[in-house]
Amino acid sequence: MKKILITGALGQIGSELTTRLREIYGVDNVIATDIKKSDNVNFESGPFEILDVTDGKRMVEIAKKYNVDTIMHLAALLSATAEAKPLFAWNLNMGGLMNALETAREVNAQFFTPSSIGAFGPTTPKDQTPQDTIMRPTTMYGVNKVAGELLADYYHQRFGVDTRGVRFPGLISYVALPGGGTTDYAVEIYYEAIKNGRYTSYIDKGTYMDMMYMPDALNAIIDLMEADSSKLIHRNAFNVTAMSFAPEDIAASIMRYIPNFKMAYNPDPVRQKIADSWPNSIDATAAKQEWGFKFEYDLDKMTQDMIEKLSQKLQIRKMA
Repeated sequence: MKKILITGALGQIGSELTTRLREIYGVDNVIATDIKKSDNVNFESGPFEILDVTDGKRMVEIAKKYNVDTIMHLAALLSATAEAKPLFAWNLNMGGLMNALETAREVNAQFFTPSSIGAFGPTTPKDQTPQDTIMRPTTMYGVNKVAGELLADYYHQRFGVDTRGVRFPGLISYVALPGGGTTDYAVEIYYEAIKNGRYTSYIDKGTYMDMMYMPDALNAIIDLMEADSSKLIHRNAFNVTAMSFAPEDIAASIMRYIPNFKMAYNPDPVRQKIADSWPNSIDATAAKQEWGFKFEYDLDKMTQDMIEKLSQKLQIRKMA
């Protein structure tokens, strides 16, 4: 990777990935794009272009302007929001992906886009979900992700585009607020624990989902993109995960640092139904074997870092 174009650069993943890539590859070599301007540091710290990913012509123009050799397509509507706006989600998620793949084909660029555990469905094996298994999602977001995995495979097989991707679990970060996903509670709970000492979860107790701390997610993207192409069997949908927990587990972890924290439950029917259709835990063996995937943060290590960093960000001291 020498010249990298990022779509959705001001989103939850993009805002941190842009910063990280600029640290590694140089500020001028990472071109951030999003649909509107922002006061985000990525708008000021290096090249930034306004881009609606449904405008394929504009995407090609930007890629050629900067002579990019890598495209990281992150722009998407997430699970809960996609259920509220399914037609818009299809047009944005699939239209944007097709434009990004076509751009990669035209400029001969390496390509990354994330899939998700949302690609799995209620008939998928729930525990230690295999890399290759039945995928019959019951959400628009999940349908988009399965179609996206197949489309990326097609562009590799049909046109030789070097496509790569992972199936991310829920991602937790202290930097950017979540953007409408089912697993957002796992970010919100830290904010509310620090600010108010209590949280009401819209996901019911006993609901296990895979999660990953953002530093590990960023490392996974970079490690996969730098991996030897000849060793990749599953190019576009590697299972990756760092931990699996239910809401009460994250509450117990928080209470080690904020002993008076209180947790209540008021499940949201839409997001609970989505969560129930996803795996309890997934198997990341293929990613480990094919490109050396690893993670650093388990639940307690992540909790300690989240509380410390968010306390600084919110200017509230909560560490025991």
